[in-house]
Amino acid sequence: MKFADIPGLQTIKDLLKQSVRSGHIPHAQLFAGAPGCAALPLALAWSTYLHCTQRNDDACGMCAACSKSLKYIHPDTHFAFPAPSPKSGEEEKTRAENLKAWRSFLLEQPFGMPEEWIASLNSEDKQLSISREDSRKIIQALTLKPFESESKVMLIWCPERMHPSAANALLKILEEPPPQTFFILISYAADNLLPTILSRTQHVQVPLLTDEELSDYLRKVRPQANINEVVRLADGNLNLALRLLDEEENTHHQNLAEWLRSCYKRDYSRLVQLAEAFHEMDRMNQHLFLKYGLSILRESVIARSGAISLHRVRDQELEFVRNFSGVFSIPALEKAVKLLNQADYHLERNGSAKMIFMDLSIQLGEIMQNHHRT
Repeated sequence: MKFADIPGLQTIKDLLKQSVRSGHIPHAQLFAGAPGCAALPLALAWSTYLHCTQRNDDACGMCAACSKSLKYIHPDTHFAFPAPSPKSGEEEKTRAENLKAWRSFLLEQPFGMPEEWIASLNSEDKQLSISREDSRKIIQALTLKPFESESKVMLIWCPERMHPSAANALLKILEEPPPQTFFILISYAADNLLPTILSRTQHVQVPLLTDEELSDYLRKVRPQANINEVVRLADGNLNLALRLLDEEENTHHQNLAEWLRSCYKRDYSRLVQLAEAFHEMDRMNQHLFLKYGLSILRESVIARSGAISLHRVRDQELEFVRNFSGVFSIPALEKAVKLLNQADYHLERNGSAKMIFMDLSIQLGEIMQNHHRT
């Protein structure tokens, strides 16, 4: 990954490049942002730039170091990421398989999110974490001298999934790493990190893309696609935009409309069936469905406030949003948004999809009915 491969974010790119050129590199940085931001690609591009032997405004992409970095096999770039717990006696084999899968994931989905990583491992029912043993391997790797580069880089993806014992084990080396050793932690839920981790890192806040940045990028990679509708719906989330473009047919609107109507009617028989259908989705589409629901709630707030120019929905969804907005007051919408975010969080923690969805359905129905009684 090079900086040129990442759309927008020019100010952050310039600051990261300047830190390398000046030699004033923080020993530990936290790249943090909302799900869908380019924190991971930025970290990968920074590592490539650091190791490049012919860098200028960007990594050259041609030297031996770049050739390895772009395949994610540079011996002085180390990775830690959530993975399933290995079976007893197969730790080293499982670790090697996970690293191979990780490199393939980065090559195939450089803007991927945790739910896609989980899906790629067929591990949707397993709890992925960074274990105490993983932290021991990190410390072991960083005590060795660099093999080829002048520096070593340790990229820790999703440190919020680090086991507390693993996080505590890393505190000392994170505060006092070996010479020319740099940590980058990439998090989409930085509030869940230990305060001791946060205090030992320099924070780099990675924003979502602007509509213009997202549109320019999508037109380059998918020139034949209907970009405008996707940009409105993605709201700066590059990962979500790419997923929407990959969908042959977006059925989320139809499914969401039926679900919300069933919640309003308290049609429990149908809600049980819908919960079964939700459970049968893969984890990535479960998350996408809830995120789509959150976008519709946002549009409902806009509809109630009369700020028509701020609508981001597709044309065929606008009528539904206008009708649906009458079911919720603003306070009720705020409660509904909180419930959907909680459901998404519990899914991320591998809760039962059927139970999460059914509980969410019942609570949304209560909110809708209470709104009409007031």
